[in-house]
Amino acid sequence: MNYLAHTLLAGSDPQLQLGGVLGDFWRGAPDPAWPPGLRAGVILHRHIDTFTDAHALLVEARALFVPPQRRYAGILLDVYFDHLLARDFSRYSDQPLAPFSTRMMSLLRESQQQMPLPMQRFIRYIGAHDGLAAYADPQVIVDVLCGIGHRLKHANPLAESAAPLFALAAPLSELFAAFFPILMQFAAGERVRLLQLEAAIPKS
Repeated sequence: MNYLAHTLLAGSDPQLQLGGVLGDFWRGAPDPAWPPGLRAGVILHRHIDTFTDAHALLVEARALFVPPQRRYAGILLDVYFDHLLARDFSRYSDQPLAPFSTRMMSLLRESQQQMPLPMQRFIRYIGAHDGLAAYADPQVIVDVLCGIGHRLKHANPLAESAAPLFALAAPLSELFAAFFPILMQFAAGERVRLLQLEAAIPKS
């Protein structure tokens, strides 16, 4: 899953939502000095990714790709599933996409200076490009894939992968519609469990 999905799956807690984005920019264990919700949000991000990667529906989705895109199916699905989520956001959230995106951008900007430098750059970039709501635009998916392909240190086909990705729109849309409610249920349970674990940690 990508940023829109992670912030939605984090529920209504701002620290969990912030951790849902930070999870892509932090390696290793969460800092013990962080607020409990932020630590839980980073761990939730990782558990969501692990659950997603192992699920049979995602195995089926990755198998739809042929070389050279198959090697990068994980990246392609992360980006495209955020597009599908943005396109059909009202199916999965009571809040419309535009105000949700605005609220997330406010949260990210308020915390920007405390975040790792790569995340600060990401916040500036999406802030200049219509925030998380931009994923509803297919052209943004093209641009995002080009950007990821450029940042990878080795030669890759991502800049040329939008057309074969969009050609799989029908089966991928069906798989996403089947999988995302399952993922929402998993994330809801994990949010409760992780916050309970954080609350049980003795305060120094």
